[in-house]
Amino acid sequence: QVQLVESGGGLVQSGGSLRVSCAASGSIFSINRMGWYRQAPGKQRELVATITSGGSTNYADSVKGRFTISRDNAKNTVYLQMNSLKPEDTAVYYCNAHGTGWSGRNDYWGQGTQVTVSS
Repeated sequence: QVQLVESGGGLVQSGGSLRVSCAASGSIFSINRMGWYRQAPGKQRELVATITSGGSTNYADSVKGRFTISRDNAKNTVYLQMNSLKPEDTAVYYCNAHGTGWSGRNDYWGQGTQVTVSS
């Protein structure tokens, strides 16, 4: 079992910045990759950014150059720094942990944190 607790969402004006955090606990030794996904009303959940256990990162084209994913291994926490936010970034942001050492599943999800960007 892995528990993911997100924090840091909120309301910000267009052009502003926010940082969301995801603290992992439990069977974290099986995590290969962590990431952030988002889901806007009426849309499918989409990838925002991922970071592997080795530190390799991947970003959606829509956020490249504006968002930065990072991790603090000592705190078992992953961060998403979001700069130059746009109204289209408004969504519920979900933390994801992906691994191969758990029984019956490869992914865990956090409860989500709302990010709202006003124009």
